[in-house]
Amino acid sequence: MPKELLDETKERMNKTINVLKSELSSLRAGRANAQVLDRILVDYYGSMTPITQLGNISVPEPRMLIISLWDTKMIGAVEKAIQKSDLGINPANDGKVIRLVFPELTEERRKDLVKTVKKKGEESKVAIRSIRRDVMETIKKQKKDGDITEDDQKQLETKLQKQTDDFIKEIDAILAAKEKEILSV
Repeated sequence: MPKELLDETKERMNKTINVLKSELSSLRAGRANAQVLDRILVDYYGSMTPITQLGNISVPEPRMLIISLWDTKMIGAVEKAIQKSDLGINPANDGKVIRLVFPELTEERRKDLVKTVKKKGEESKVAIRSIRRDVMETIKKQKKDGDITEDDQKQLETKLQKQTDDFIKEIDAILAAKEKEILSV
């Protein structure tokens, strides 16, 4: 039982890390990255579909994305969806493909992005600590119910704390790497 509890906790904490990574990957850091389009949905014949599923996306230059749609009738709808999004980029099309040119990030915009990264990191740390708190309560309940001994309780709490500390360190490393990426010109 205690081993399964720690494994389950590790799995939940890993999911938190994966969510953080996916959120950070959608932040643009001065380089064109197709993942910024993952959240933008287009009305494709009645169903909301991510742009990434409507065509091929290529990165011919570090600051440019080209979207080649399979159904060229959708160019107008895709352009509108990009303009409505929080990307802050005006798409250009030639009737066949849509070009997105990412401007250089200003120093102020970089600092704003770093603040956003730190905020998302803090949210992830809070989620990790919340998972720890839930598991601690479970451990205390098991001790109270007589399912585990006091020694087992102490040992589980120590392992849980170490696991939590490791995940917090991993979050810090992910945040440091993203900050470095954003601040590098």
